[in-house]
Amino acid sequence: MPTSVTPTPVAPREGFHLYDTTLRDGSQQEGLTLSVADKLAVARLLDELGVTYIEGGWPGAIPRDTEFFARAAAGELELAHARLAAFGATRKAGVSVTEDPQVAALLDSQAPTVTLVAKSDLRHVTQALRTTGEENLAMVRDTVAHLVAAGREVFVDAEHFFDGYRHDADYTTSVLLAAHEAGAAGLVLCDTNGGMLPHQVTEVITDLTARLTAAGAGQARLGAHTHDDTGCAVANALAAVHAGITHVQGCVNGYGERTGNANLITLMADLQLKMDLPLVPEETLADSTRIAQTIGEIVNLPVNSRAPYAGTSAFAHKAGLHASAIRVDPDLYQHIDPRVVGNDMRMIISDMAGRASIELKGRELGFDLQAEPELLTRLAATVKQREAVGYSYEAADASFELLLLDELGRVPSYSRVESWRATSQLGRDGQLETEATVKLVPQDRDGTVLPSARQVAIAEGNGPVHALDLALRGALRQAHPEVDDFELQDFKVRILDSQHGTDATTRVLVRTAGRGLEFQTVGVGPNVIEASWEAIYDAYTYGLHKSGV
Repeated sequence: MPTSVTPTPVAPREGFHLYDTTLRDGSQQEGLTLSVADKLAVARLLDELGVTYIEGGWPGAIPRDTEFFARAAAGELELAHARLAAFGATRKAGVSVTEDPQVAALLDSQAPTVTLVAKSDLRHVTQALRTTGEENLAMVRDTVAHLVAAGREVFVDAEHFFDGYRHDADYTTSVLLAAHEAGAAGLVLCDTNGGMLPHQVTEVITDLTARLTAAGAGQARLGAHTHDDTGCAVANALAAVHAGITHVQGCVNGYGERTGNANLITLMADLQLKMDLPLVPEETLADSTRIAQTIGEIVNLPVNSRAPYAGTSAFAHKAGLHASAIRVDPDLYQHIDPRVVGNDMRMIISDMAGRASIELKGRELGFDLQAEPELLTRLAATVKQREAVGYSYEAADASFELLLLDELGRVPSYSRVESWRATSQLGRDGQLETEATVKLVPQDRDGTVLPSARQVAIAEGNGPVHALDLALRGALRQAHPEVDDFELQDFKVRILDSQHGTDATTRVLVRTAGRGLEFQTVGVGPNVIEASWEAIYDAYTYGLHKSGV
């Protein structure tokens, strides 16, 4: 395939660089596999996020990445803000740069920017590459110069830089100088093993800057690529910025091999909100939580609930004292307004909740409870009593809303349960047979018994809980066919007092989706079947209520 050459050199980007490597380094995370369509979808979202560069992968080394760049070049990826970068390595030892197929593949990708990984630790040069320090310097110079001559903007990722610098600073610096003198637009200092701490990063970069200045390369753009093996990936990147670097690399949601890369969502917010670097417009930053969560859905690795800024718990408040203060001024217990990053404050209802927590949670759900102090007191006491016997409303907002409606005398009642049962027996073929029967007395939502006949349904299932779900759905369907729009998507069981063995109390959490809604309900009982019945019955009640039935 002929090599594609850009007719005019690509001008380096000015200002601060946010360089995303989710599609390359992030995909090295265990359990994260991206199709070409996934990579294109993520790249479009990264462009919306306002990053400066998107590293698309390693063309020539990974067929899927080669296809990604081909489809991008064919017009399937139009970027409004970001510049696409191809990742690759310097030429091989003893091979001419013009004859190295991997280098040719970088040009064939038609990416305007190329990021080269280069060995900067002499120990890796001699032991991993099995070549000399001088040959490695030539490999860096030749490859950078060749790509720059072809019109590409080139960054050099100095692999194992920090470890190499502490082992042999002279050699590691010489690798950076070789890249700079050959025309590299940026020198990226990589903490490849992720073992550095912030104060060490600052010390090394300060010393390196003095060395580069003395060598006449003080104007070189420096970058940082950090890993989270010590839990310091973001902190190390921020320390590097504080020390003067102007290019940071990371992955959305902290994806990456081992413990992950620096979380680019966190970095963007920290740099803009805490270090006053105007990286993206305010409206773009306010979209960052949505983008992080959407990418999490695409890669099938959701945002960590406790992730800074974008996590669902980032602005969640549980303790009653916190809620009391937040009611007066949210800034008392929040370091920023959640809306700045597109997130929301969330009140968690638990046995720690007081009246203020209940009031704020009610407001979140659309109820104005401020004028009803007696109700607040009664509801707070009810929550504490129910949580004492095993209920938990932290993740079950739907059950809490039904509890609130019950205290207000407004809980919907679509039927009265006359009876239900579930039985299991071993069939003649040795297979377990499970059957459930549900009998309901039809009512309108105000609890008035309707003249229609009892709603009776019998169903078989894969187990007693499954059979009960099908039977309850079948009984409700006779008067409320809308139940078929809802689907139970997740089912979690927890034994609360396991020391009691088979006599232990059980809590069940059910996640349900349908009609544009997604919600969770909780049930507690002496066994999994009774707890499941309560959670499932509440799920259909809540779904019908929110649907306006």
